[in-house]
Amino acid sequence: MIGIIDYDAGNLKSVEKALISLGEEPIATRNREEILFADKIILPGVGAFGDAMEKLNHYGLTKVIREAADRKIPLLGICLGLQLLFETSEEACGVKGIGILPGRILKIPSCPGLKIPHMGWNSISIKAGSRLFQGIQDQAYVYFVHSYYLQAEDENIVAAYTEYGTKLHVAVEKDNIFACQFHPEKSSHVGLKILKNFVEL
Repeated sequence: MIGIIDYDAGNLKSVEKALISLGEEPIATRNREEILFADKIILPGVGAFGDAMEKLNHYGLTKVIREAADRKIPLLGICLGLQLLFETSEEACGVKGIGILPGRILKIPSCPGLKIPHMGWNSISIKAGSRLFQGIQDQAYVYFVHSYYLQAEDENIVAAYTEYGTKLHVAVEKDNIFACQFHPEKSSHVGLKILKNFVEL
């Protein structure tokens, strides 16, 4: 069973529909027992870092996510869900993230000719041997919508990056923790393959 953590995230339904199209039966929940009973967990996200952490804390989900990570349940963060797994964000100074992985979320720097937010299709450079990207060609195109990006403390966990004014870490893998800044549920057949790879871990 795939558990989608429900903290009122905007892209929950689209993630749910993508999983159903793969033949899965996901359950959107904020119930501790259901989350910890799941075979795999997805943390979706669209919106602001501070607001999202406030909701996760309000629903008691921050502790549950850390507990799931400690239990080695495969966990996939998507978009804001990736950012929340890290320690801090320039979008919400003083607000602590879930902190499962070491790193910071930074504002995409202004650059002539590049619009912020980074929105639309962009190619990604994929690290060889990545479990999330098995069967996906390097420089595949995926769909982004974000104004902040990950700077991972440990580059060894970075599974993919792209260039947009600077080098953006856009996917990570460490043990049972996976995350992508782009939206696999909106990235056509490539995104569905990524979700399928996660489901089949």
